[in-house]
Amino acid sequence: MARKYFGTDGIRGRVGEGAITPDFMLRLGYAAGKVLAEGAGGKGGHRPSILIGKDTRISGYMFEAALEAGLINAGVDVGLLGPMPTPAIAYLTRTFHAQAGIVISASHNPFQDNGIKFFSAGGSKLPDQVELDIEAALDLPMVTAEHLGKAWRIDDAAARYIEFCKASTPWGFSLGDMKIVLDCANGATYHIAPKVFRELGAEVIAIGTSPDGQNINLDCGSTKPAKLQQAVVEQGADLGIAFDGDGDRVLFVDSSGNLVDGDELLFLIALHRQQFAGGCSGVVGTQMSNYGFELALKELSIPFERAKVGDRYVLEKMQANDWSLGGESSGHIICADATTTGDGIVSALQVLRALEDFAEPLEALRGRMKMLPQHMINVRLAHRDGVLEHDDVRAAVSRAEEQLQDRGRVLLRPSGTEPLIRVMVEGVERGEVEQLAGDIAQVVERIGNG
Repeated sequence: MARKYFGTDGIRGRVGEGAITPDFMLRLGYAAGKVLAEGAGGKGGHRPSILIGKDTRISGYMFEAALEAGLINAGVDVGLLGPMPTPAIAYLTRTFHAQAGIVISASHNPFQDNGIKFFSAGGSKLPDQVELDIEAALDLPMVTAEHLGKAWRIDDAAARYIEFCKASTPWGFSLGDMKIVLDCANGATYHIAPKVFRELGAEVIAIGTSPDGQNINLDCGSTKPAKLQQAVVEQGADLGIAFDGDGDRVLFVDSSGNLVDGDELLFLIALHRQQFAGGCSGVVGTQMSNYGFELALKELSIPFERAKVGDRYVLEKMQANDWSLGGESSGHIICADATTTGDGIVSALQVLRALEDFAEPLEALRGRMKMLPQHMINVRLAHRDGVLEHDDVRAAVSRAEEQLQDRGRVLLRPSGTEPLIRVMVEGVERGEVEQLAGDIAQVVERIGNG
């Protein structure tokens, strides 16, 4: 059965349009309740339970109430977590032995958007078949269960998750000599992250911690780090840390205000494990991971593989290889030996462990990996059919790859949402990279608009 609503990262869109309406959320809650309750099988004679958490965007109140009503009507008990980071819902779903967790969030998108993401009882994404079953159940008539579910609010959710984050570091780990600026994107980490880092001893200056329902990700957070970069320099901080709206991504800023992206952070975690934690079995990146990252891991004899863009695909390849580390340049990092999903706070703490054990500042340690120039051109086309397979396009790519040899790479990737093809070239020399990308883009444009 083809997917109609679920994408690779749940259901997402503009509030009031398509699937992002209160009516749809009511039906989604009922459908999810029916499918997941049947899967639970009424163990121990207890009603199944599902947890709901959300970020700080204003539409979350509306969708939380609609989902809650649908689940209760299906005979499911509902635990309300309030504003919590996405990875916290994954953790708490495991902790409370719930049948599933639901996140109401559109991650790094503006407040006008919202979305839904599900976690399984084990704190991982739902299997494809369960998502398909929920989609099929959306067409069922809503029949009130004989025994309605109940709702309760989990008042200590934040405290539980704070302790979980701190426990991802070794006993005695301290940030007592560090001054850190945190940017919480006016999102779900606003009341969590500052406490985690302060309780570990750091001096914390927190920005992006005043959500009003509409300012989530607005000129702040990991997608807009300029304010953080400025604050780090002005405050004379050792470093800065930026999260996105739902807290599953993280980027760093060094003491000079330079941005440190997800590829560099992944490298630092892998380097630390290789030298201080008994080795690193391998790392999964994506098609967009910097070629310099791949070369740096090769020098350390750490295996590296690329997955399609999307944390679902990264995690699938990690599991297939039995590796515990993977992620994306956006800062979505998965440390599978610490938690089950991408977690901005936990990942940040793994980086800080590396800084402590190497006894080097961030700007020095990141210098062990050389990021290569990367140039991307978005080519908008009248049609994309057959463009990537066209002989002229293949010949242009072959010429570029022959010129680069082992000094870079070429990637052509169609957009999943727009009529365009992304032409990306990486290499040692920026001028060469830009020229080759332009040459290929011209051929792609001619074929796609001819």
